[in-house]
Amino acid sequence: MYYFLSGYTAKIAGTEHGINEPQPTFSACFGKAFIPLHPWKYAELLAEKIKESGANVWLINTGWTGGPYGIGERIKLSYTRAVIKAVVNGQLNSVAYQELPLFNLMMPRTCPGVPDEILNPVKTWPNPTEYWIKANDLFQLFEDNYTAYKRPHAVTKLQLT
Repeated sequence: MYYFLSGYTAKIAGTEHGINEPQPTFSACFGKAFIPLHPWKYAELLAEKIKESGANVWLINTGWTGGPYGIGERIKLSYTRAVIKAVVNGQLNSVAYQELPLFNLMMPRTCPGVPDEILNPVKTWPNPTEYWIKANDLFQLFEDNYTAYKRPHAVTKLQLT
């Protein structure tokens, strides 16, 4: 629910006037301008639907890899398609995972059609220290953004298990 409420993406060059390099941006529930209710209402609805259906939820990085802007590049579309295909076909249900520190996300160690190092963002950067500096900066942006979506008093804690 944290990532759904955050609605993180990045503005990239060519998508908006004046954008020359990627800029992080947040839009609650990936559509803040279009939601009339408090974002937690939509998070509750999503949690209910996930629980009712038993669906697995995946976050797939379709953005940047291999270093900061100017060094790295967009993830190849063929890799994104391979990950989505593996998710849909259940091929990632039985692979080993590792945690991405800070973000509390689990990453598959292998995926058919994707080089293993692409699955772990720190392994794609020429300098792991620079990766962790940027990751910490991004994590702080998430935390700062999330303060705007503190749970209203009337909403109870979401539980998916």
